[in-house]
Amino acid sequence: MNKVKVLVECGKDGKYSAFMDCYDYDFGLAGFGNTAKEAIEDFYICVEEEKKMQTKEGKTMPELAFDIQYDVTSFLNYYSGILSKSGLEKITGINQKQLWHYASGKRKPTQQTTQRIQNNLHHFAENLRQVHFID
Repeated sequence: MNKVKVLVECGKDGKYSAFMDCYDYDFGLAGFGNTAKEAIEDFYICVEEEKKMQTKEGKTMPELAFDIQYDVTSFLNYYSGILSKSGLEKITGINQKQLWHYASGKRKPTQQTTQRIQNNLHHFAENLRQVHFID
């Protein structure tokens, strides 16, 4: 199974896209929406449509594993129903007000801030991975 990056980004118009960042195939895949979630869902619809087209043409679409990668705005948009800004502030160390600016797309974080957010989220995820409940 080949691993392919799928980039989820928020455009200047506030619309979201999810697209395959790979040119190794004779097809491209992309999804669009008003939210990051809609764009990702549309991307997977596109995958299914491409499989059908490949079958109609007597071809077989390669098995692909998608590695979803987000810009900060898209990440905050996608996970807003799960992770509160208050919780993200505690995890990332970034002020809630600043996170709201990033989520709305009004401001873009610096590369250093983006790395800080990512590192702290990964650290939090690793802590969660170590959780084990007793009977």
